Amino acid sequence: MREILEQLKNGVITMEKAQEELEKSAFDRMKLQFVDKLARLDLNRAQRTGIPEVERLLFEMAKEKGRGIASRVHPELAKGIESRVPNGFKADVYLDARIVVVKDINFVTPKTGGRIGLMTAGTADIAIAEEAKVFATEMGCDVFWAYDVGIAGIHRTLEALDVLLKEDIDVIIVVAGMDAVLPITVRGLVNLPVIGVPTSVGYGIGEKGMAPLMTMLQSCSPGLTVVNIDNGFGAGSFAALSASRVAKYRNMTEKREA
Repeated sequence: MREILEQLKNGVITMEKAQEELEKSAFDRMKLQFVDKLARLDLNRAQRTGIPEVERLLFEMAKEKGRGIASRVHPELAKGIESRVPNGFKADVYLDARIVVVKDINFVTPKTGGRIGLMTAGTADIAIAEEAKVFATEMGCDVFWAYDVGIAGIHRTLEALDVLLKEDIDVIIVVAGMDAVLPITVRGLVNLPVIGVPTSVGYGIGEKGMAPLMTMLQSCSPGLTVVNIDNGFGAGSFAALSASRVAKYRNMTEKREA
């Protein structure tokens, strides 16, 4: 690239030729290099991505829509974003969920009336559950949670369910690793849609989340929806959409009856 620019500067090539060569050079650099005909290395990814780009996009989203959300943010980067928030905006940092929400100081999240239950099998699943909780809350739902209630003792699951069901929830998110028994069991105990979230962390033969994922996908429990491994934001978003629709229907029914 520098050679092309030097040629342009010295009058060796025209502006049109320089543009053509730069475009061709960029295309060549974008080509992925194969490794043993299996993996492909994108050697220029670092030049096109990174937190500075995400940070700018986050701020622009907040300026245009009143709010921007970034997920899977490293704690140090989250603090960096927080320290550079534009005037008139604020940053809510959720370290456990690895989420940063940048908002106009006057932005108010519209409440939808959706109500979501959230459970985890073990403490290792809490980070993913927190990610789901933040997203669902930011989408206007109320979230009620019970953590570390796996079926090592079924009484713990039943007690947690009793508490959540008393909150008149519309859908349940169940985050679990290992052998994914909890979401399948919960779906058999409640007459509500259940969203299963397999996690990559856990003891036993988890295979980095593949074991619980396959178990959930092959479950014969009707009404169990499964997202990808560690996909807390996907689960939270889908649960919020579902619960919000239920709440909308509930409100319409109550108005008609009134």
